[in-house]
Amino acid sequence: MTGSGNGERAPAVIAAGLRKSYGERVAVDGIDFAVEPGICFGFLGPNGAGKTTTMRILTGYLPPTSGTARVAGFDVVRDSLAVRRRVGYLPENVPLYPEMTVEGYLGYVGVLKRLTRARRRERVPAVIAECGLEEARGTVVRKLSKGYRQRVGLAQALLHEPEVLVLDEPTVGLDPRQILEVRQLIKGLAGSRTIILSTHILPEVEQVCERVVILSRGRVIAENTPANLTERLRGGSALRLRLRGAGPADLAALEAVPGVRALRATAEPGGIVALTVEGEPGAEITEPLARLAVERGLGLRELAPVGMSLEDIYLELTTRESEEVKDGA
Repeated sequence: MTGSGNGERAPAVIAAGLRKSYGERVAVDGIDFAVEPGICFGFLGPNGAGKTTTMRILTGYLPPTSGTARVAGFDVVRDSLAVRRRVGYLPENVPLYPEMTVEGYLGYVGVLKRLTRARRRERVPAVIAECGLEEARGTVVRKLSKGYRQRVGLAQALLHEPEVLVLDEPTVGLDPRQILEVRQLIKGLAGSRTIILSTHILPEVEQVCERVVILSRGRVIAENTPANLTERLRGGSALRLRLRGAGPADLAALEAVPGVRALRATAEPGGIVALTVEGEPGAEITEPLARLAVERGLGLRELAPVGMSLEDIYLELTTRESEEVKDGA
């Protein structure tokens, strides 16, 4: 599906006012988001934030209570079968048959997905290679490690060459080595298809996703790239400086540089002073600070931008959300 006459591509996935309730309990509370084609898009939030419910709606597993969602141009309610043909889904609990071999299971999934025999002969070896399962193709599923079972789950999701890949907590329960392997596999899949990934693990989004939605209590409380979320929360640039020989007068002069909003200093061994300097929005403070440090004969040991981690962003936003809910109660 292509965009308007200006050549822009339409979103691969778009949701508007999406809501899902179970009686009085609201799992998803009127969320809106759009996913560009070919990127890895992350849903981040604690357990119970609405991530899994949203993914089940996008894959046609659950109908929304209200609102709309479109995947690859098709409505998830009116065109449910068309959506399912274009989506590969890896749920949190991988749907595997433990008594089947890897190759046998993928062949069976191909039948369920109505691939022709010729197509199955082509696609089963292809996804086995793509997911690094060559050595395990004849192994019975129950004998596989959790990491390899996740690979098999990814392989079944990719079998019919979907436009959109939906992964719900793809590294949950894995050991650190397996987590790294699965993350690398997911990163390698992006570009040729759109990936939507949910997780409550902060480094997962930071390392894999190009854009992130943060969910809390079924609502979107932030959507952007991690870098832009950092800038939004901080309200301006921030720098870290380490200087030798900086006294009170020097610190006062640095703080008086136009565009500097705040300066915090910490003494380190060897006469080094570590500074965190925050700038006003849009202010360029790097060159003026460096020039002043040289003019005053200070030993400039370090000058580097400071970024908030995704963990900082997440804690800041979810804390604000909790405080707003309490204030409104």
